[in-house]
Amino acid sequence: MAYSKRLKWPIAHPVSRLYAFRMAEPGTVLSSQAARDAFHGGVLPRQGDWSDEEYLRLTDNVNRLVEFADGYIQELPMPTRTHQLVLGSLYRRFHSWLAPLGGTVLFAPLRLRIRPGKFREPDLLVLGETSDIRSRDRYWLGADLVLEVVSPDDPNRDFVVKRNDYAEAGIPEYWIADPRNETITVLKLVAAPPLSNRRGDLPKQPAYAEQGIYARGQTAASVLFDGLDIDVASVFDASNTGQ
Repeated sequence: MAYSKRLKWPIAHPVSRLYAFRMAEPGTVLSSQAARDAFHGGVLPRQGDWSDEEYLRLTDNVNRLVEFADGYIQELPMPTRTHQLVLGSLYRRFHSWLAPLGGTVLFAPLRLRIRPGKFREPDLLVLGETSDIRSRDRYWLGADLVLEVVSPDDPNRDFVVKRNDYAEAGIPEYWIADPRNETITVLKLVAAPPLSNRRGDLPKQPAYAEQGIYARGQTAASVLFDGLDIDVASVFDASNTGQ
């Protein structure tokens, strides 16, 4: 029986694919007939064959964090207590600053379309205006700022893969909070150089430049939202105090 390197569950047999998401919590996911009927009579597409709409319908009906890239669905690990406490601390600070100014701050799970064929689920998503047309109920079409709390299973996902993804989406600012060394990295989007000025070693599409890496005793400052400053120590102290 074949196993997906991305998903860690059997995918070869139609019956095993039908009940794939039930392995973690039997009877709680895809347990209704309506949910099963949503997927082509109960048989999920093979890896590499998923469409945008099939991914959206899947994630409408499961309680797992799942992302999507070019025909492949990718299961994310369940967040840890530390992850959630750090994320909650950051959410409260972003929300308290942006909400009075008419901004929107939301947290995962919420799908963000990078482009047709690719969706991510950032830990935190920010729009400076609640009325922004990119804010849709089913998924967002963009954001002004996204944030990830690094997961210990695969830090490369947040520092490399998603850095490239969010730059591809044209998101102006990307924050990475890393509980391992208690730092916050702030990245700002830099436009690709004009073709006439481009050397072979320069990126051919927008990429992030490092605004700063902030540790305890320092304040992480937003590039886009002037005045949005967050004390780094207070963010990571939350994982110890639960505040």
